[in-house]
Amino acid sequence: QVQLVESGGGLVQPGGSLRLACAASGRDFKSYGVAWFRQAPGKEREFVGTIRVSGGSKYYAESVKGRFTISRDNTENTVYLQMNSLRPEDTAVYYCAAGRPILSAIREQRMYYHWGQGTRVTVSS
Repeated sequence: QVQLVESGGGLVQPGGSLRLACAASGRDFKSYGVAWFRQAPGKEREFVGTIRVSGGSKYYAESVKGRFTISRDNTENTVYLQMNSLRPEDTAVYYCAAGRPILSAIREQRMYYHWGQGTRVTVSS
């Protein structure tokens, strides 16, 4: 079993940066791929990005490509989401999730079966 806890959310001005962290406890975290999803008010939860087990392969939603970066530190059992050039439309609750997704479905929520409770990000002036 893996437990995930997100942190680092908050209020930031447009153009600013935040770094979210997803801390994991439990066995075998290193064997899981980890993804970030977000849910904006009144909208469905959507894929943000994901990182494979080794950290060598990463995939991003088009809306965040070039602005967001995922990294992982398997020695610390933590995955990070560095968010730069934030926009008001990035406002959402951000969730990390762990699973063993197949490549063809790596952006799908059904591939991830351990979820954190979420951390809120608000981008506003």
